[in-house]
Amino acid sequence: MNATAAEIQRELETYIDPVKREYLPRFFKTGEGEYGEGDRFLGVVVPNTRIVAKKYKDADFEVVKELLQSPWHECRLCALLILVERFKKSGEAERKKIYDFYLSQTARVNNWDLVDLSAPTIVGGYLLDKPRNDLYRLAESPLLWDQRIAVVATYTLIKNDDFIDILSLAELLLHHPHDLMRKATGWMLREMGKRQKDLLCQFLDKHHKVMPRTMLRYSIEKFDEDERRYYMKKD
Repeated sequence: MNATAAEIQRELETYIDPVKREYLPRFFKTGEGEYGEGDRFLGVVVPNTRIVAKKYKDADFEVVKELLQSPWHECRLCALLILVERFKKSGEAERKKIYDFYLSQTARVNNWDLVDLSAPTIVGGYLLDKPRNDLYRLAESPLLWDQRIAVVATYTLIKNDDFIDILSLAELLLHHPHDLMRKATGWMLREMGKRQKDLLCQFLDKHHKVMPRTMLRYSIEKFDEDERRYYMKKD
């Protein structure tokens, strides 16, 4: 389907919910000094954005790129969901193109849901059987959303019992100043711990006294009360 970005936006606009349009900017912290500062919302919920993305999953990369440049959050999300849909059904060569394109556009993957709904499939899925150099490059980027992509992408690795890079990434991000990333890193450790608790305990035994409290709380969320109390001790 040879659709334009404008056509796709018009389709999204048919799903606008005025109540969501008022609520979403507050939910995604778009105020001055907040992590989503300046982001704008049409008021379209994710399930309806998925409907549009599936309809236009064959849109050209140039159309996807134009959507990613949109000030409207839902246009950017739709672009990313188009890539996710295409990635799922593509062979290795096309997946490489999608992966490379995605990494070239990370400045526009600029809110937590945009990362979370795209990085596990595109980045985690692509790197599952490949070297992980890009994860470390992203984790060391000055861009908050690059860092989140590195962490959230590991969900696919963890689901496949691949923990090789999880502890190294967690150590790299151990003293991250932003609460959003502290939560994400704690989440990554928790998900690993659900499948390999011994590895998580090894990490906690080494670092729990210096971990940010938010990161630590997220990582031990599935522990029993006595275990949580033990690791929350500073002395």
